[in-house]
Amino acid sequence: MKFLRPVSFAALMLFLSISAVHAELQSIRITGEVSVFDGDTIEIGPVLLRLHGIDAPENGQKCATADGGVWRCGAAASNKMVEFITGKALDCNPLERDPYGRIIARCMANGEDLGAMMVREGLAWAFLEYSAEYAELETTAKASGLNVWQAKTQTPWDYRDDKWNRAVEARPDGCPIKGNIGAGKAKIYHTPWSPNYGTTKIDKTKGELWFCTEAEALAAGWAAQRSK
Repeated sequence: MKFLRPVSFAALMLFLSISAVHAELQSIRITGEVSVFDGDTIEIGPVLLRLHGIDAPENGQKCATADGGVWRCGAAASNKMVEFITGKALDCNPLERDPYGRIIARCMANGEDLGAMMVREGLAWAFLEYSAEYAELETTAKASGLNVWQAKTQTPWDYRDDKWNRAVEARPDGCPIKGNIGAGKAKIYHTPWSPNYGTTKIDKTKGELWFCTEAEALAAGWAAQRSK
């Protein structure tokens, strides 16, 4: 989760107002139970943190293997993130907010940069559109053929775009995000690249909804599907 779908004017104005208080983020101290959302996103208490400078495979994404097969690279990235943070002291430095109010942060586990570790392991791409900080680590992982670099494979941003475009075409109103109400009345939204997207059915008589953007789903009180 990555960076979300197209930004409305209202969301853009919110981003500009948030940017004006960027310095205040430096004083934020985030505490609470830590859990893994996916390979580049963690939660500390109720706060969702997107790791600065990287883009990991989506939870449901599969990548190519050296012998022509596929492997569950998204699940592997999430599992590696769990391994990296389990039993370690976590320290996250908020850097900015994205247009949806999510905090972009650099997080350290026992003093080691989580983003750097994921790129070094070949389980995340350096997100060069936003930062070149991990570009050298990516070059080294690619040269070694580690994990996502063992064969030519789809980047997570292309994977999301492909899934999104196909889902939009299949919806008459062009709004493909599924707002499901699950056990305990939990409101969870499923993007076209979410693992359970294909099997999730929407029943409007139960209050379930379709959304056009993730920002719309978040504003309505739905939360993104997390790693399994």
